Amino acid sequence: MIYRFSLKQFITKRLLIILASLLIGFWVGHVWLVLCISLGLTLLWTYRHLIGLINWLWHKKLLHPPESTGVWGHVYDGIYRRIKSYRKKQKKLGYQVRQFRDGAEALPDAAIVLDLDFAIRWANKKARRLLGIRWPMDSGQRINNLIRSPQLTKYLNKNDFTEPCSILAPDNDNQQLELRFMTYGDKQYLLLARDVSQSKRLERMRRDFVANVSHELKTPLTVVRGYVEMVQEDVNLPKHWSYSFKQIEEQVSRMDRLVEQLLVLSKVEVSSSSDEDLRSPIDMPEILYVLLQDAQWLNKEKQHQISSDIDSNLGIWGVASELKSACTNLLVNAMNYTEPGGKIHLSWYKDDKHCVFNVSDDGCGILPNDIERLSERFYRVDKSRSRDTGGTGLGLSIVKHVAQNHRAHLHIESVFGQGSNFSILFHLEDAVAIPEELG
Repeated sequence: MIYRFSLKQFITKRLLIILASLLIGFWVGHVWLVLCISLGLTLLWTYRHLIGLINWLWHKKLLHPPESTGVWGHVYDGIYRRIKSYRKKQKKLGYQVRQFRDGAEALPDAAIVLDLDFAIRWANKKARRLLGIRWPMDSGQRINNLIRSPQLTKYLNKNDFTEPCSILAPDNDNQQLELRFMTYGDKQYLLLARDVSQSKRLERMRRDFVANVSHELKTPLTVVRGYVEMVQEDVNLPKHWSYSFKQIEEQVSRMDRLVEQLLVLSKVEVSSSSDEDLRSPIDMPEILYVLLQDAQWLNKEKQHQISSDIDSNLGIWGVASELKSACTNLLVNAMNYTEPGGKIHLSWYKDDKHCVFNVSDDGCGILPNDIERLSERFYRVDKSRSRDTGGTGLGLSIVKHVAQNHRAHLHIESVFGQGSNFSILFHLEDAVAIPEELG
């Protein structure tokens, strides 16, 4: 039975009981005695129902409360409705938990729920096969206590989960795992572990293939270039043959540049896949000053107006050969795609968030649809023009990989027909101060 509580009705009943007790007291001539008896009976009635409530809550396993009327009917009804609501929510929550677990079990990856201290709260069956995590036996254990990996411990201490963590499987040194941590729910992490051994092997095979082919091409290209140069030294060579050998020389030079870029890209990729930190404090201004001097020799034909703004006291933590390659590619790109006499500005400075290497120009610019694909291997906006300027489509791919190796980001802005702005944004904590006498 559902009781609707009414405060007005409750007060009215209490007043009627008191009034009836007073009238009976006046009638029998003992007002206070009758009032005390009335209050005593009310107290006994209340204690009787209170004991019944305690007995129902602690000793009986019934869902329905005892039957009663009056204020205790309202109490029983309120408790009963709370219990029903709680059970309904509990049933819904249990259904959602089962759905989550069924979904997590269906994943091809190991899924582990961790608290903020990286202690295990739940794990699916795949976690046992990949990581050796047994749930619920390992519940409450820290993940890096069960997975003994220096890379994982360093990754957790850094507390930066924007990039995945790669480790070897605990029970198989030939199995490569990729771990991703994501915030999940209320003060929890969701760890997903995936077997990437096959993709890593394929990537390594592709990288080795490109490197080996590039090395193998170096020798025949050198031989062809030598014979072409020897033939061109003949002063009696007919004009049409001279033109043909000139074309051969240009194509050999273009192939040689392509091979060189492939070799550089292979070295950068090997560096990115290595766990060893090869970085050291680099005098970035010195690299840029040398680069600007070299650019003057390349600029004799087009006569670009090259200006610079370099912070001579700002160095960076990195790999000198990779940084030189990335900066050279950005400057040469600007020179290749800017009309003769155009303006090119090179800058190296520090702002509130980053150390920034920037090359801007007033060249032909890039369409918005092409900007996102510029760093892809062999992608060229204008293939015919790139062939004329000697472009290989690998320069920006090298820049992107160098930036990733240095925890940096390649940022491109361009307005078609007005110019482009290429920036490498380094983390501010990687900055190195160069003393005045050495800058």
